[in-house]
Amino acid sequence: MSTPPGVDILIFVVSNLTTFSPRGIAEFSGHTLAIMQVIWAIGAGMLVLAALQYLGRGVCLVLGVAIIAGHNLLDPVWPAGALLEPRPLWVAAHAQMSYFAGPFQFGFVYPVLPWIGVMLAGFGSSGVFELPPANRNAMLLRLGGALTAAFIVLRAAGLYGEPNPWHLQPVGTIATVIDFLNTTKYPPSLVFLLMTLGPAAVFCAFVDRWSGPVKSALVTFGRVPFAFYIAHIFVIHATALLLGVAQGFNAAQFLTMFLFFPKGYGVGLLGVYAFWAVVIAVMYPFCRWVASVKERRRDWWLSYV
Repeated sequence: MSTPPGVDILIFVVSNLTTFSPRGIAEFSGHTLAIMQVIWAIGAGMLVLAALQYLGRGVCLVLGVAIIAGHNLLDPVWPAGALLEPRPLWVAAHAQMSYFAGPFQFGFVYPVLPWIGVMLAGFGSSGVFELPPANRNAMLLRLGGALTAAFIVLRAAGLYGEPNPWHLQPVGTIATVIDFLNTTKYPPSLVFLLMTLGPAAVFCAFVDRWSGPVKSALVTFGRVPFAFYIAHIFVIHATALLLGVAQGFNAAQFLTMFLFFPKGYGVGLLGVYAFWAVVIAVMYPFCRWVASVKERRRDWWLSYV
């Protein structure tokens, strides 16, 4: 499956920002890692949507919902959780895997089939956002509530839509709730998508009523999603490297995939939230600048930023 012009280059840009190791990674037998993640999934989805959009929104919606609801039938055939295992290339449609081509190891982190379903469903339901605000928000609230309720029912039943079962945890209710919410993202299971898209729809039903600095900041980030995505990978990896050096590790130990960062490195959960807040704060002036450039100029390529 090929990708739109420029996507191939972006895959390697993102991969090298993630690893800081364009010449290869020792843990991957010296291969240079090409991470097939968000950019790959969006590019493949754009190609499919570019072809199927001519069938109309209704058909795209039906196809998208069918893929979202039915792709977990492939779980026994293409099981999840084998990112580092070499498999036939076509398996990347539904499962994580690796594929070797010369000096490169392509790590398919985002299996594309379910994300294509999400993209088709999003395009098919886009008419909701063309409704008057009151009607739109009412429909989003009903839809989000229905999806969230479906998540609870399907997850509790455990019969379909999620390969990772939940269990009552002996250590308490909080642990059980966390296990209940521990659904599969790679590939995104039906239950995972219900759990995320449902509350997101409810959130959209209320968010346009907000005002003030919080909404302004969220809108700023939302106007420059691609710029934020590329830049935040560099900021996170650079921050991780600096933290590692501060903790007494060698900087060279962080020129690799985060999976192979040295044992003993890192901070607790509160520290993770603190660093998350720092990264967001660091990113905001950059995103505000990019948003201002997009507002002043009308160059075609800025629409992709």
